[in-house]
Amino acid sequence: MTSLTGFWIRPHSPRVVSSISTGPRHGSLTADELRTLFAGTSMPVDPLDVMMPPGLKRWPHAMREQLAGPLRPAGVLVPLMQGGEGLSILLTQRAAHLKVHAAQASFPGGRMEAHDPDVRATALRETHEEVGVEPEQVEVIGYLRSMPTITGFAVTPVVGLVSDEAQLVVDRTEVDYTFELPLDFLLDEGNDKLVDREWEGRQFRLKEFHYDGERVWGATAYMLLAFREYLLNQ
Repeated sequence: MTSLTGFWIRPHSPRVVSSISTGPRHGSLTADELRTLFAGTSMPVDPLDVMMPPGLKRWPHAMREQLAGPLRPAGVLVPLMQGGEGLSILLTQRAAHLKVHAAQASFPGGRMEAHDPDVRATALRETHEEVGVEPEQVEVIGYLRSMPTITGFAVTPVVGLVSDEAQLVVDRTEVDYTFELPLDFLLDEGNDKLVDREWEGRQFRLKEFHYDGERVWGATAYMLLAFREYLLNQ
């Protein structure tokens, strides 16, 4: 298993330049409303046909060049949990001992294996392996555009509603723990932060989310931003 959504680079002395909003600006969405909103989406015919992350012009030239390199297909699940207080998004915290993307917030998922028929199957297989949710316990309701990473993957986010009967069984060799980001929090456009980064001596800015002591940044944050943009523009 290979988790892919930690980020393109590791943060360096971030400086936050925006604040967290105290409440959502949009009404809560229900599972049925999400089904309707994603009804017009479909699994990409070519998972290597990617959408570049927003704000790319701010990034150092060398980083932009890496995104344009050869890509391998990968799939992650955007797992929507259905709790009593509304919908939330399940995220994993990668184990600190891993060599790649250690101690980073991530969607469950990984690279497409030869036996996977498509990226949907990849996302569901990896979710089962990482957090124990069975594929039949996920109702896939839609897809987001694939996004590249500088590690050479084209990551397709698969949006799914997780059954409330699902029991999480975390693979401790890859995942330290899981946490949930409320959908209402994500939909509030005041809840992302613009943070200064340094890469090879160059300063630039990226967006991330902070919630209840957890920090979501990098590719995971940008996929969440794409998810929010899709919902708010339907």
